[in-house]
Amino acid sequence: MVKVATTAAVDLSVVVPVYNEEAVLGPLFERLYPVLDALGLCYELVLVDDGSHDRSAQLLRQQYALRPDVTRVLLLRRNVGQHRAILAGFAESLGRRVLTLDADLQNPPEEIPKLLAAMDLGHDYVGSIRQDRQDPAWRKAASGAMNRLRERITGVHMTDQGCMLRAYDREIVDAVLDSQEVGTFVPALAYLYSANPTEIVVAHEERAAGLSKYPLYRLINLNFDLITGFSLAPLQLFSLAGFAISAASFVFVLYLALRRLVVGPEAEGVFTLFGILFFLCGAILFGIGLLGEYVGRIYAQSNGRPLYLIRTQLRPRFDSTGVDA
Repeated sequence: MVKVATTAAVDLSVVVPVYNEEAVLGPLFERLYPVLDALGLCYELVLVDDGSHDRSAQLLRQQYALRPDVTRVLLLRRNVGQHRAILAGFAESLGRRVLTLDADLQNPPEEIPKLLAAMDLGHDYVGSIRQDRQDPAWRKAASGAMNRLRERITGVHMTDQGCMLRAYDREIVDAVLDSQEVGTFVPALAYLYSANPTEIVVAHEERAAGLSKYPLYRLINLNFDLITGFSLAPLQLFSLAGFAISAASFVFVLYLALRRLVVGPEAEGVFTLFGILFFLCGAILFGIGLLGEYVGRIYAQSNGRPLYLIRTQLRPRFDSTGVDA
């Protein structure tokens, strides 16, 4: 007997964002549903298609037809990004606990019970750390460097920010939704609201099929959002650097003035001055770009545009008892 979620009591919601994953959806469903059924909980699987251009949306519709008792499908009108797709899933989910999982099977669904066991110990937010990460060396090195930099700047502790296999208490999910931030990083925002967070080690596998949806540019953009969205430290550090450069420049000008009085006019040092000038110009341009990141976030937030638009929604067919006969 498999328990089926009702509108009154859903123990677990599993949110899976999907973007051009037709090649991996079949294996995902073959592994995910048995794991969830074995939990013995009232659950729902929230599948969010993030504006895919392949057959992903069609496959999600077919899966809903096979398991309408526990499957919820959201088809977004256009691609809005992984984290906004997760927010859409959060908004439609009903579970007392909500778990996120990527569709690419790099995080095995069989690890889900580990996260729920950690929540049973009283944790309201459970992050995960990929064991024996199956990614290129450059990606692991860059990720490790950004993890350390992000933690020092924002104070948000996530050993492995790229792992989206995470579990959240309902109160944390509601707080994230109430924030209504345009460019946010869901796990980091949840960490800020958590009273008792923890992390566990989970298995990691090679991508089952298809290509990564996070090329280098999107990774850089994501980290810009993460740093500027959770700390003013970059602006403060740049202000301190500007003060230090100004003080050093003042001392240097005094030195040049005294040297001219003692030695007299001289042509030497022109290239040194050019070098200093180019450095200052570069620092100014970097500062303008950094300031632009913050101003851009304010502009995007002030527009008040919806984070996503739902084109189609397929909901589970609840009965009055919550138990599939």
